[in-house]
Amino acid sequence: MTAIITQGASVRAAPGRRGVLKGIFGGGLAALGLSACGNGIGNSNAQQLDARVDATRDYLLSRYPGTQELMQKSTGILYMPLMTEAGLGFGGAYGRGALRINDVTVDYYSAAQASFGLQIGAQQYAHALFFMTPEALAQFRASPGWVAGADAKYAAADQAGSLGTDTTTSLSPVIALVFGQAGLIAGATVEGTKYTRIIP
Repeated sequence: MTAIITQGASVRAAPGRRGVLKGIFGGGLAALGLSACGNGIGNSNAQQLDARVDATRDYLLSRYPGTQELMQKSTGILYMPLMTEAGLGFGGAYGRGALRINDVTVDYYSAAQASFGLQIGAQQYAHALFFMTPEALAQFRASPGWVAGADAKYAAADQAGSLGTDTTTSLSPVIALVFGQAGLIAGATVEGTKYTRIIP
């Protein structure tokens, strides 16, 4: 697993993109509280989730042009438009997203991550997993509960807004991109996050 992050936390979204980001990240606590709701058939949850995934994909392409190369080289991409993390002592994060192959949704997934230690408050972020080999994608899809590993490597976003990856990173089977309202999140990780296929 490779996490792509910035080396600084001062990346900010352009004013014109704030509306898109508010749509992606708004209502996160409600999403966390409603995560246990039933998976009713015939509802509009899938369409709403796909709309959020579209907005996330478009944001990445416009804000970080280097993601276009990752998208073209990947065999599949899991977009998680909104992860809400909250805690008071013990905490956790939850979100829902979609796996796309050739930019077509093939499955929906939930992501859950537990955290321990001194923590108060809540934050929201998003991430995308780029599966760079058919084997990595097949292993992810075949698993009843795929967990992101601890073998994280790091790349950085350069000042031009395109992603810089070294040779080791570009050869990794899975590349993770973690970002928030202010841009790529320094020090963020998807380690320990469990992904489970769902019916939204």
